[in-house]
Amino acid sequence: MIREPLIFVLSEKGKRACLLPVLDVDEKKSVTQGITVRKNIKGFPQVSEVEVVRHFTRLSTTNYCVDEGFYPLGSCTMKYNPKINEKVAGFEGFLVAHPLAPEEMNQGNLEVLKLTEDLLCEITGMDKFSLQPSAGAQGELVGMMMIRACLESRGEQRKVVLIPDSAHGTNPSSAHLCGYKVREIKSNSRGTVDLQDLAAGMSEDVAAFMVTNPNTLGVFESDIKEITRIVHSEGGFVYMDGANMNALIGTSRPGDMDVDVIHLNLHKTFSTPHGGGGPGSGPVGVKEVLAPFLPKPHIEKRGERYYFDYDRPQSIGQVKSFYGNFLVVVRALSYILSLGPEGLKEISEIAVLNANYIRKSLEDIYHLKYNSPTLHECVFSDLFLKDFGVSNLDVAKRLIDYNVHPPTMSFPLIVHGALMVEPTETESKRDLDLFIDAMKKIAIEAEKNPELLKSAPHLTYVRRLNETTAARNPILKWTPESKGKE
Repeated sequence: MIREPLIFVLSEKGKRACLLPVLDVDEKKSVTQGITVRKNIKGFPQVSEVEVVRHFTRLSTTNYCVDEGFYPLGSCTMKYNPKINEKVAGFEGFLVAHPLAPEEMNQGNLEVLKLTEDLLCEITGMDKFSLQPSAGAQGELVGMMMIRACLESRGEQRKVVLIPDSAHGTNPSSAHLCGYKVREIKSNSRGTVDLQDLAAGMSEDVAAFMVTNPNTLGVFESDIKEITRIVHSEGGFVYMDGANMNALIGTSRPGDMDVDVIHLNLHKTFSTPHGGGGPGSGPVGVKEVLAPFLPKPHIEKRGERYYFDYDRPQSIGQVKSFYGNFLVVVRALSYILSLGPEGLKEISEIAVLNANYIRKSLEDIYHLKYNSPTLHECVFSDLFLKDFGVSNLDVAKRLIDYNVHPPTMSFPLIVHGALMVEPTETESKRDLDLFIDAMKKIAIEAEKNPELLKSAPHLTYVRRLNETTAARNPILKWTPESKGKE
């Protein structure tokens, strides 16, 4: 593969992308008068138009994306999203609506927001939702802020939040930001919450227990009703991380599990192209006991009119400009309405089927630390490859040569050398088989030619980086001295 050089390398003195005729009007009378115009940029590449076009076109083909192939990143749910949802979000009435326009001019958009809230309540079994949080991590924080506000309104100054050892890293961060100390709860041999450890950790000093269900191993917390009972018996709240909700849609509802507050990731479960730092949405749903503390304003309806309700004396306040990332909500509503109840249920059924197909196909080749039934994702480890000096990183890098994006690596932390695979509901059997075949070939290569894996990838523009050096001595700006190092 020919490596595309930097545009600075393509530069040749005297070249330019366009050539304009000599200015035929008085420069003092030109449209640029009074405007500060940059005359030149030191070191700016000098290339022709065709070189610019071809350079960036070639670069665009080097970026792997979900439109090209399988993206098995666990937890992130990097799935294909229907293009119709993008088209709907591009409707002029949505796209150019101004957030400061009077409510009377935005009734249709307010209806979109309110309808989305109501549908999310139905899907999750919660009583109220706020669409303000702009990502899952912010949704977590908002959930914990509401729990703290509710406890303080009762005069309770609890200081501890309990979190399983398999939790997402943002869970303890959210608890810390709310001023709580975090105590870890162990997982049992099945990979689920150890009820004895939870019961021993519960006390009147515990504000909440933060649980992901299904958890980061893809295992459903089958004792969830007992978990909520133990926590509620001491007056604590149960917060559920809903990042893995695509495993439950249409089949079970967190509200029916006696969960008090949950965040969802609309940009993962309900259709927005995710990744690259794009917009997200992490709405928070609560049971009635926490409803007074939802962020304000909250959308309400009086008669046929929708309005923002700011008169919420116990609210934790506004957590996002205006009312969240509106176009992400539009995409989610389009997704929900186009699928309907049966389609939403089918999402979870196919996501679980796909994950278990991969698991059964590879469980004799790659190590499974936990043998509990899994739902939407499965977590292998590199234990069987250690005898050949091969790690999960080597497997991930070699997958790139097979034109497959690597899965999530080294998470959850309770599985050493983890390879977390989440196929989502969008992948066909053909694409799953291509991934499975690649994984099987890599296992054979690990035994017969481990150096092939250790030096992978071989077919990319950029070979394997020295990650330590890249982190400590990054090259952030090209100079002639950095040629050959970029």
